[in-house]
Parts: sequence; C-alpha cells; structure tokens
Amino acid sequence: MASMQHEGLLLLFRNRPTLAPELLRDALGLELPSWSEARVESAELTEVVPTEYRADLVVLLLEGQPVFAIVVEVQLSRDEDKRKTWPLYLTSLRSRVNCPTALLVVAPDEAVARWCAQPIELGHPGFVLQPLVAGPAAIPVLTDEQAARRDPELAVLSVMAHGQAEVGQAIAQTVLAAVQGLEAERVRLYVDLALSSLREAARRALEALMKTNYEPQFPLFREWLAQGRAEGLQEGRHEGERVALLEVLDARGLEVDDASRQRILACGEQEQLKLWLRRAATARSVRELFEEGTAARPAGKPPRGTKAPKSRSKR
Repeated sequence: MASMQHEGLLLLFRNRPTLAPELLRDALGLELPSWSEARVESAELTEVVPTEYRADLVVLLLEGQPVFAIVVEVQLSRDEDKRKTWPLYLTSLRSRVNCPTALLVVAPDEAVARWCAQPIELGHPGFVLQPLVAGPAAIPVLTDEQAARRDPELAVLSVMAHGQAEVGQAIAQTVLAAVQGLEAERVRLYVDLALSSLREAARRALEALMKTNYEPQFPLFREWLAQGRAEGLQEGRHEGERVALLEVLDARGLEVDDASRQRILACGEQEQLKLWLRRAATARSVRELFEEGTAARPAGKPPRGTKAPKSRSKR
C-alpha cells in the first residue's frame, strides 16, 4: 500500500506538472526542447502482451504536439524490481507518444537517491540507462518566502528532502507562507507533509508557532487547528469508552478474542460504544455484545425464556 509520503510527493507533481521539467532543467542540468504546455498523461504503460505496467506519473511537454515526455517515479526505499521496469517505462512511453523520454526519480532520502542513480546495464553495447535522480543534493533548500509563494510545491518538496536537517523548520515556515490563497485541501496536505518531514522537536516548535503567531494571520490555520483539537478531544472520549468497555468485560470474566478486541478498538462511533458498554453489563458472552437487536437487560433480570430462581424464605 502506498504511503502518505509517496502519494503526497506524487500530488506535488500532479498539481504542478511544470515541477518535473523544471527539476530536470534547473537542478539536474538536462537540456529540454522549447515547450509551452506541460500536462499529466496516463501512466499506464501496457505492452501488447497482457502484462500491465504503471509508472507513478507521466508528464508530457507540448509545443503544439508532444516534444518531450517524463516518467516521474517516487522512490522512498530500495526496490530491485524497479531497475527492471524503469527501462520498460521509457521505451513503452517513447513508442506511445513518439518523442524523446526521460526518467526522473524523486528520492528525498540521500542513501536511496544514491542507489537510484546507479546505471542500469541492459546488455546491448552502449545501451545503459542512467536514471536522473532528484535527491537532497539536487533539491534546493528553499527558505525565501517570495520564492516559496511562486512555487509552493517546490517548497514542500524542499522540506521533505531537508526536513531532518537544522534548516528544516525554516523551510517549513516558508511552506506556511507559500500555501496562503490555495484551496483548503491543498493547504492541509502541504502542511501535513511539511510537519511530518520535520524532526520531533522542530515539529513541536512549529505547531506552537502556528497556534500563536500564525493563528491570527491565517484564518484557515485557525480553523484547521481548531478542528484538530476538537477531533483530539472526541478521540479522547472514544478511547475512554473503549477502555471502559474492555475493563467491564474483563471484570465479568468474559473472554475477548483478538477479532472482537480489534473491532472494539477500531470503533469511533460514540453511540455504538455506549450501546456496547450497556450490553457489557449483562451480556453472557462477547458475541452477544455485537448481536443486532440485543438490548441491554436490567441488572438482576434474567434473559427471556428463563425463570428467576425462587428466593428461599428464612425460617
């Protein structure tokens, strides 16, 4: 399953297709033909035989017609299978769009970037694929707010590549300035990506700054932080209900199997947790807890169809 970081990086290039050719040209020194439009293309690179391959992203540069195509691959860890499929992506795409193609690998981790940059020998004399890798060394350290406002996606990419360094917090602050005026979903995504890329101490410091200095300046941050606090309080209430429910079941000697425990811990609906808690007081098994139509019995009242034991009179 793709991680948030992987999908977030791809969204940077999807939201701003010119980011890919600009990295190739400005950071990696690749000479590109003149172009007036950059657009995201289908990333399906299927052969004639029924085998489907899908690149992370394809960006097509056009000057009336396709003049250059870029396969964008996000790489967060080593994956030997990629060295088999990357050449296929390029040749397949070149055949489809009938123009030169290049492979751009985005790897925020330095060690992974070095691995990605190794030449891929294909066996035919002179047929060697040299991946073009945008690692931390190629991604600029962007702390200028004006530059970040012009290119918020590059600012986010910068903090993802350099967030663990001392300069990480400063880059993240430029992201906060850069996202002003963007739609709410992009703001949340970009700020989440920036914060998650920082070291713990830097992240906490920036969150504190957002709650004070930034709160009156950016109403969306205020709304976002308030929503986070409300969600945190709500989750705290849910957690209390879940713990109480498991405590009641344990106190009554009812065995909670792994599946039932996971179902309880995964529940985030207050009313459902309250219902299960009421049932737990009188249920004869954990399974009865989840049965539809089962109502909590008043304490001391026997289940339907059974007779209450007769009390013995004292003589």
